[in-house]
Amino acid sequence: MTDFPLPPMGEGLYEVELVRWLVEPGDAVRRGQALMEVLSDKATMEVPSPFAGTIAETLPAVGTKIKVGEVVLKYESASPASEPTAPAAVELRLPPPEPAKTAPAAAPSVRHLARKFAIDLTRVRGSGPGGRILLDDLAPLLRPPAPANGQPKPAEHFQFDIGRAGTQVKLAGVRKKIAEKMLASKRHIPHYSYIDECDFTEVVHLRQQLSEHFYKSNLKLTYLAFIVKAVTRALKDVPIVNATFDEDAQEVTLHDHYHVGIAVATPHGLLVPVIRDADRRDLANIAREIERLSDDARAGRAKHDDLRGGTFTITSIGSIGGLISTPIINHPEVGILGIGKIVKRPVYDEHGTLHPRDIGYLSFSFDHRLVDGAIGAIFGNAVKRHLEKPAVLLVGN
Repeated sequence: MTDFPLPPMGEGLYEVELVRWLVEPGDAVRRGQALMEVLSDKATMEVPSPFAGTIAETLPAVGTKIKVGEVVLKYESASPASEPTAPAAVELRLPPPEPAKTAPAAAPSVRHLARKFAIDLTRVRGSGPGGRILLDDLAPLLRPPAPANGQPKPAEHFQFDIGRAGTQVKLAGVRKKIAEKMLASKRHIPHYSYIDECDFTEVVHLRQQLSEHFYKSNLKLTYLAFIVKAVTRALKDVPIVNATFDEDAQEVTLHDHYHVGIAVATPHGLLVPVIRDADRRDLANIAREIERLSDDARAGRAKHDDLRGGTFTITSIGSIGGLISTPIINHPEVGILGIGKIVKRPVYDEHGTLHPRDIGYLSFSFDHRLVDGAIGAIFGNAVKRHLEKPAVLLVGN
C-alpha cells in the first residue's frame, strides 16, 4: 500500500481546502485521472493522479484544510499487466514522432492542462524566456471558436443559489472562503461610504458608436470597460487609493502598478478576478480581458493567479438592478467602487433648460484609516471627470 501526499499546487500555495472527492475506496484509477477537487483563494482545481492503481482509503474529510505534502489517500499500485492497454495500442498504430519535434519547455501545470484539453504542445509557440510555454499561451486554444457569422457569443445565464426553505447547508467551499474574506474585511477595516451621481450620457453615446466595430471583432463592449479605464486614470491622480495596508507591519504600500479587480457573480458565489496592468491596456484589450476573466470565473476555470494581487476593486449591480450600494472593501485594499444601473433622467443645464441625461451613481467605500473624507471626494471627482469625457480614455496616457 502506498501513500499519496498532496503535490505542489502552485507558486506560493501551501494549503488548500478539500471541496470534494472524485474517487472513493475500491475505485480503479488511471494516470491523469482527477482524484479530488480543492479550493484556494476561491479558485477550484483538480488534483490529477500520477499513478495507476486502486484507491484503498481516502483520508481528509470534505471541508478540511490540507497542506502540501500531507498524505491524502492510500492506494494499491496496479501491476504493469493490469494497467489499461488502450492508450498503448493507439500509440503503436501511430507513426513514430519526427526527430525535429522535441518536447517544448513547459511547467507541469501547463503540461497537465495541455493533456486535459488534448493540446499538442509541439504546435504551441511559447512566449516565456527561452521559448518556455506559459499558461497564457494556451488560453486562445481553450476558448470556443467564434460563431461562423462573426457574431459575439450569447451571454451565458446561470441560476443563482437563492436557497431552499426547510434545509440546513454547511458553510463550505467558495461560500466559506467568501464568508472568511468578508469577515476579515469588516473586522479590520473601518469603512465609510461616499456616494455621488455621474453623467454617463457621453459614455452611452460613445459605446453605441463603438459597439458595431467591437461586434465585428466578436467582442462585447460593456460600460465596465469604460469604468475600468476611468478608475485607472483616477488611481494615478490619487495614489493613496491605489494602496494596500499591512496591519501587522503598520505599513502602507502605494503601488505603481494598477491591478483592478472586477467582482463577478458565479453559480458558486462572488469571485474577484484581476485585470493586471490595466493602465497599459486599451479599451478593446480591457473588454477582452473582462470577458475572459468573467467566463473563466463562471465556468469554474479561474486560476489561482487570476484571483490575487488586486490594488482596487470595482463591483457592479447595474445589470441586475439597484441604484446605490455600500460595498465591502476587498482586504487588504483601501477602496472599492460600486456601480448602480444607469437611468435616463431630466437634468437642468447651466441655462435652466431641462435635457434628458443618462445618470448613474458611484458608490465608494474607503478605509478611513488611510483615506479621509476629503481625499475620497477628490478621488470620486476624478473618476467622474474621466467618465464624463470618455473620448479622452481612448488616447494614451
